[in-house]
Amino acid sequence: MLALSNDAKKAPDGNIIGDPTEVALYEYSAKYDYIKEEIEKNHERIAEIPFDSERKCMTTIHKWDDKTYLSITKGAVEVILENSKDIMINDEKRTINKDELHKVANEMAFNGLRVLGIVIKFLVKLPENPSPNNLEKDLIFISFIGLLDPPREEVKEAISICKQAGIIPVMITGDHPLTAVNIAQRIGIIENFNAKVVITGKELEKLSLEEFEKRVLDIRVYARVAPEQKLMIVKALQDNGQYVAMTGDGVNDAPALKRADIGIAMGITGTDVSKESAAMILLDDNFATIVKAIKEGRRIFDNIKKFIKYTLTSNSGEIWTIFLAPFLGLPIPLLPIHILWINLVTDGLPGLALAYEPAEKNIMQRPPRDPKESIFAEGLSYHIIWVGLLMGGLSLFTQAYSIHVGDVHWQTMVFTVLCLSQMGHALAIRSERESLFKQGIFSNTFLIFSVLLTLVLQLSIIYLPFMNKIFKTEPLKFKDLLFALILSTIVFWAVELEKFFKKRRNTKNMVKL
Repeated sequence: MLALSNDAKKAPDGNIIGDPTEVALYEYSAKYDYIKEEIEKNHERIAEIPFDSERKCMTTIHKWDDKTYLSITKGAVEVILENSKDIMINDEKRTINKDELHKVANEMAFNGLRVLGIVIKFLVKLPENPSPNNLEKDLIFISFIGLLDPPREEVKEAISICKQAGIIPVMITGDHPLTAVNIAQRIGIIENFNAKVVITGKELEKLSLEEFEKRVLDIRVYARVAPEQKLMIVKALQDNGQYVAMTGDGVNDAPALKRADIGIAMGITGTDVSKESAAMILLDDNFATIVKAIKEGRRIFDNIKKFIKYTLTSNSGEIWTIFLAPFLGLPIPLLPIHILWINLVTDGLPGLALAYEPAEKNIMQRPPRDPKESIFAEGLSYHIIWVGLLMGGLSLFTQAYSIHVGDVHWQTMVFTVLCLSQMGHALAIRSERESLFKQGIFSNTFLIFSVLLTLVLQLSIIYLPFMNKIFKTEPLKFKDLLFALILSTIVFWAVELEKFFKKRRNTKNMVKL
């Protein structure tokens, strides 16, 4: 029966292709020498009624002998038993005990098996229009089929990471509720079973959208759900202010994939319609890959934010230096070529290197960011202003002090302090919370290399004669260079101190909660 009522096929290379369930049944039959292709030579498939989510079953019709045809139906337990009239035991037809069979099926499902029922019906005459009404009623029950489909080993860890990151994983399946609960408990979606966290498709049909929206935030497992009900689930979550990512592979999943904030289609088992409707395609059909993508997305966003912080703060420092100098009775501290150098080299090299910054250790312990939140949130705008003012203040102090002591190289001093301050800033903003020394100075070798290269280029501008002519700079004495270097580190230590107090404040808030 399993070999005949099966849509899996053997490919030219010998591999079995088709739906994973069909492939499993094909291989199980072949294990006992029931080869589909061989059996079909004597019992040809005449017609079929494909599986659909409403009927939850499929039916095939085969030629049995010269006078009769055999209809084979397999599908969900409740549907199969509802339409069964008799049971076949040792080739003898008997009256069926549905209550006893439901207990058997529930026990199998409770143990984590996906349970299918298989029934038959002998036909003296082939119906002119095969339909569920004339083929899927008054059936003879043959057997249950239990399929073990264990979750991948990495899924449990991925679910745990999701919870730490403030992401709520929800299971939506067409399986029996007990099977779904068993799997959900094994992978950590639910810890303790209770009626609030599980709902079936039939129960969902009875709820209005308003009633469902009141319960949706508590539900973690949806069982025996039709694909079209996914749209209702997505809408209810969004109406509760949730940002929804949903996976799907079927044609009927397309509306929900399109409605979700992030629709994710399966790359291996997904249909073309689902892939066209989705925002992303998961090439390996592995949930753990989604979690890895979230981590990588957070890292990329962090690095974009660091680049913006570095670039705008550097520009802010330049603006304050040039803007405030006349108000303090000082000459213009920088030449246009100095500004051009800072924007192209001093801002450019470390800024690009920040893109290679590895993910911070706590990146998957943070709650999700509000998608409507400005990129300048969490104090970024204040940081740009006060650190820019600090850079400008240090530069103007250098200028005023150098002029006061009669140092004719004051412009080169200002230029150097401003450039080196930005290098210290680049090193300090590698993390929002952790100190550079705790992160590891060499954990981003690209940034260290870019800072050292920028330092070498800056020194070449100061000490190479032909560069002096181009940039209007003059060689500094060692004590002047040391003074500029020490003064410029103030920015680094100030930002490190800001991180210390920010981390301390957040720790206190967590203790209060």
